[in-house]
Amino acid sequence: MAFGIDRQELSRWKEAVERGEIAYLTHFWLDPRFPGVTSVTKVGCSDLDRLADWCRDNGLNPAYIHRRDRYPHFDLIGPKQAEILRREGLTDQLRRFVERGRL
Repeated sequence: MAFGIDRQELSRWKEAVERGEIAYLTHFWLDPRFPGVTSVTKVGCSDLDRLADWCRDNGLNPAYIHRRDRYPHFDLIGPKQAEILRREGLTDQLRRFVERGRL
């Protein structure tokens, strides 16, 4: 279940993904498979080769890209999520969803 973002944020992310950009969208998220994790960053890009390169460049396995979605993306959680958001300068997403003890 995703929550904590508005329609405008989601629309901007979708548009960037469709343009083939690497786009980041962080939101609150609960999944019983990941106890204690309360946020996820969806790193999306319609250019699957570019997204796979992004995964490899960040030490992540591109096999976990959600390719069947209309908006292909990699779900980023845990310490790697915070590391990449910090490095990318996405401080708003980091503060809103991750640093509040929701990592």
